[in-house]
Amino acid sequence: MRIHIAQAAMLAAAIAIAGGAYARTIDIAPGLQAQERLQTALIDAKPGDVVRLAPGRFDLSDGLSLDVARVTVTGAGPDQTVLAFDHQKGEAEGLLITSNQVVVRDLAIENARANGVKSKGVDRISLINLRVEWTGGPKATNGSYGVYPVASTNVLIDHVVVKGASDAGIYVGQSRNIVVRNSRAEFNVAGIEIENCYGADVHDNVSTHNAGGILVFDLPGLPQMGGHSTRVFHNQVVNNDTVNFAPKGNTVAGVPTGTGVMVMANRDVHVFDNTIDGNGSSGVMLVAYLQTFTDPAYNPLPRDISVHGNHYGRNGFAPDFPGGTELAKALGGSLPPVLWDGVDTYTHPGGAAETIQVRLAIGEGPVANLRLKLQGASATRANPEATPTLGVANLAEPPAIRLPADQAGL
Repeated sequence: MRIHIAQAAMLAAAIAIAGGAYARTIDIAPGLQAQERLQTALIDAKPGDVVRLAPGRFDLSDGLSLDVARVTVTGAGPDQTVLAFDHQKGEAEGLLITSNQVVVRDLAIENARANGVKSKGVDRISLINLRVEWTGGPKATNGSYGVYPVASTNVLIDHVVVKGASDAGIYVGQSRNIVVRNSRAEFNVAGIEIENCYGADVHDNVSTHNAGGILVFDLPGLPQMGGHSTRVFHNQVVNNDTVNFAPKGNTVAGVPTGTGVMVMANRDVHVFDNTIDGNGSSGVMLVAYLQTFTDPAYNPLPRDISVHGNHYGRNGFAPDFPGGTELAKALGGSLPPVLWDGVDTYTHPGGAAETIQVRLAIGEGPVANLRLKLQGASATRANPEATPTLGVANLAEPPAIRLPADQAGL
């Protein structure tokens, strides 16, 4: 039997509508056996279902996981529905998501042993109106990340608050097509971090009282490298003054306390129309990856970076990195709003040196160029100069991120 194309389309639509008609709302209340009841609901959920958590405190003994597509997990609000992992036995995430088109919203996660919410290898992950917190304050024993999409596409983080992460509060890694907006990160090592990602808009957030406010990094040895096309705009990056408490050996353990925005080894990054104030080490730092590396495909230098239209207050008054105090004295007592390490040459793992055109467009200053030249050189070897602006390149802004319509409207 042949089916006309129009008939086939109508049949498909009817099936979709019918599927929606069978979608359920699964209500879970706190209390006895909350762990088993909630995890069972996540296992038994069908595409289109809503797992709805009542107000109250859910005392959980282990991490939760979800591998069913098109499920919404919702609470009554981040101050009313709390998933509490104070007595978590394992080292897992609070909630691990490995399925597509999942929404998690309107709840809080406290004191997860590893990370708050993690998605891995998924498409269309939406984290909305969440609070993730380690309630004992900043400690190296806290979990690493508050919200943690990795190897994911179409990532939406909206109205999320994270406090106390020992690595990054809001972190997106090795992902594509990302929006982080209307969120707040405080008392973390890094407030917001975009790492090894392709295409991100980070806007209208507040990052305050972290060691570092907003980081855009690219690191070697990962499945996705060559991070590019990030816009950081309309954010308040202010008073980042928490002493770096990352466990020793973590990449972010090297972020100086009092960093506003740091771009490291990434390309096509535009930082504009932000308020950047009260950051003791620097307002904006553009730096090469410092460590040795073995991946021949890795480029450790920041390049094609534009910094313009930002509103600077007092920054660079207490630089917390080797040679920082001396640099500040050499430049009049404090560092200028923007600092570039001046590195344009790096050594390939095979031993050959390569000098590249870094291309910077820094439209406001003064700018400190440390003139270190070679990747890996310590700031103690700087020969700094301050200039009103830096670079002459006219760098095109990356395109705005467009999420799928059903996700963008959440």
